[in-house]
Amino acid sequence: MFIRLLQPTAKRVSARPKTNNRTTAWLWMTLALCIANAQAGPGAEMYNELLEKGVIYPDSAWQQYVTDVGERLLAVSSHANETYTFTVVDEPVVNAWATPDAYIFVTRGILAYFRSEDELASVLGHEIAHVVLQHSRQQVAKSRLSGLAGILGAFATGSSSTIGLAQSLKTTALASYGRKYELQADELGMQLARKAGYDPRASIESIQILRDHEAFRRSVMNSPPVYHGLLGSHPAHAKRLHELVQQAQYVMLNELPEPEQDYMSMLEGLRFGTDSAIGVAKDSVYYHGALRLKITFPEGWDIQSSDTEVFGRDGAGRAKMSVRRSAPPSEPQTPQEYLQKTLQRDDLENGEEIQAGPFSGYIADIKVPGELPKKRAIAVVFKDGDIYLFEGELKDQGDPEVFKEQFAAMVASLRPMTADDMRLVNRQSIALVEARPGDTYAKMARNAPVRQHAEETLRLINGDYPRGEPRAGDRIKVVK
Repeated sequence: MFIRLLQPTAKRVSARPKTNNRTTAWLWMTLALCIANAQAGPGAEMYNELLEKGVIYPDSAWQQYVTDVGERLLAVSSHANETYTFTVVDEPVVNAWATPDAYIFVTRGILAYFRSEDELASVLGHEIAHVVLQHSRQQVAKSRLSGLAGILGAFATGSSSTIGLAQSLKTTALASYGRKYELQADELGMQLARKAGYDPRASIESIQILRDHEAFRRSVMNSPPVYHGLLGSHPAHAKRLHELVQQAQYVMLNELPEPEQDYMSMLEGLRFGTDSAIGVAKDSVYYHGALRLKITFPEGWDIQSSDTEVFGRDGAGRAKMSVRRSAPPSEPQTPQEYLQKTLQRDDLENGEEIQAGPFSGYIADIKVPGELPKKRAIAVVFKDGDIYLFEGELKDQGDPEVFKEQFAAMVASLRPMTADDMRLVNRQSIALVEARPGDTYAKMARNAPVRQHAEETLRLINGDYPRGEPRAGDRIKVVK
């Protein structure tokens, strides 16, 4: 539940005429591309990498909205004349971070948890403060080679899933500034929010939202924290934050400027969740969102997956094929050498070099002693430093020539996912409904496409974790 300070709600008034500039919202991308060839700092480097890999959230309204809120905060800061770039990253992980060259990144995942523009502003103000106070510069100076390389490496290899991105950020100094820096950023960020006309009490609400999320990850998913900011657990830190909020309230404007947009309305249609983290199958094509790859299996096959493997079986159970990532070699090797030396396969025959789209590989039969199985095959494909291992097996009832053709076609079908593919894979989104008398999150969870912990997820995104329930008449976020 939210921590509510017992203060009167300030009235919102229009601060300036609203402009309809959504038709030019993609200018931010065009301008960014114009400087791509300039000397790139860590933020520009990361932005270009995200852009290349299609990991920037393709909703111009959200990109413009976050930019508008960020610029409103900048206008009252000591960096009012500096150029900042605000970007929404197409990742379900709950995170936000800043780089020393004034790039502020927020994930679509964190946006789903807020209920007001004030809460968004508290996080953006916190990240801006890290740049103004040069925290980002100091941290990157310590870990430029290891940390930032880890983040960019995650995107470069296609492992920018919830797990991949979270772990990459967790292992870099960009993800952890220390309690001293965080408190400094909290204080300055809160000052910027107040000066810009945002309610400073939203900082406490943001903290509670993110703490609830972390508590859920620890207790239910046994996962480590992700977002670095606004989460200081030390009692002195929490006490200091409440003191700052109370101080800020005495100098609040009697009338707060109108928000840039109705935040809850903006949430309608926002992509949500981790459907793409594992993937979906459609018309014999498996789209693996975490690896950002697609693979075509034989028509009519049953396709399943785990966190580490995608596998398919024919309807009669005669044949099966699988693909998984494999450990890289300790030294440069060709695909054939990888199979023979690293995997120590001395049972290969009929091998040949192959191409899977732009990627090189090697395919071979595996010698089968005895009669069962009737045929086995193996292949390896090298993709941008990653190695994908394919295996297939045919029982004695099947046709070995048909199986050989099907296996070769499956291996050769490996392709990077396009932006259209990503939109197909991740179809879950936020919708708004009005709670009716008798509604509970347990009832709402029955119709939610969330694979695991649907009830807890609905409580989280609505600020009612761990035991709250919707109240009749409230606008409630659901997942469709």
